[in-house]
Amino acid sequence: MSFYQHIVQKIANSEQLGVHLCRISIALVFLWIGWLKFIPYEADSIVPFVANSPFMSWLYNDPANYAQYMNHEGALVPEHRAWHLTNNTYGYSNGLGVVEIIFALLILSHYISPTLGLIGATLCFLTPFVTYTFLIFTPETWVRGADAHTGFPYLSGAGRLVLKDAMMTAAGFVAMVDSAKTILRRKEN
Repeated sequence: MSFYQHIVQKIANSEQLGVHLCRISIALVFLWIGWLKFIPYEADSIVPFVANSPFMSWLYNDPANYAQYMNHEGALVPEHRAWHLTNNTYGYSNGLGVVEIIFALLILSHYISPTLGLIGATLCFLTPFVTYTFLIFTPETWVRGADAHTGFPYLSGAGRLVLKDAMMTAAGFVAMVDSAKTILRRKEN
């Protein structure tokens, strides 16, 4: 067997490692971003998504006026921060952070309870479908300006951030299938 064939064989036999990597990477993303939701700059950065969402905007006190109070990462504008406090930007973000951390812990709980892991994987699989709606409702997800490359299909930084959740959908599905298989295997034994 050549070195190349040996490597291909090793890769072909490492499916379970891929499942673990999917599960751990999802947990890492949800833990890290969930923790960041408690930091004002991260809370500020999700405002356009929440304010424009027909499903979430009601969680803010003044979603219609968000654009004039946007803070760029690393910038501190006290008047903007005061508006975000009254808008419930930080309260909502803190709650979302708790939810994201719970999702991470649930998906990792697969190793203790595949049923809880299945719940976590299912939630992680479904979450991006909410996120995808931001591409429809959030103007900041598309490049805007006088350039010919504006609007659909030209994603802005915010749009690219949303689109990367396609990988989260796939990894969540892989983890969901693995948890379901584990549950069924244990019932057979």
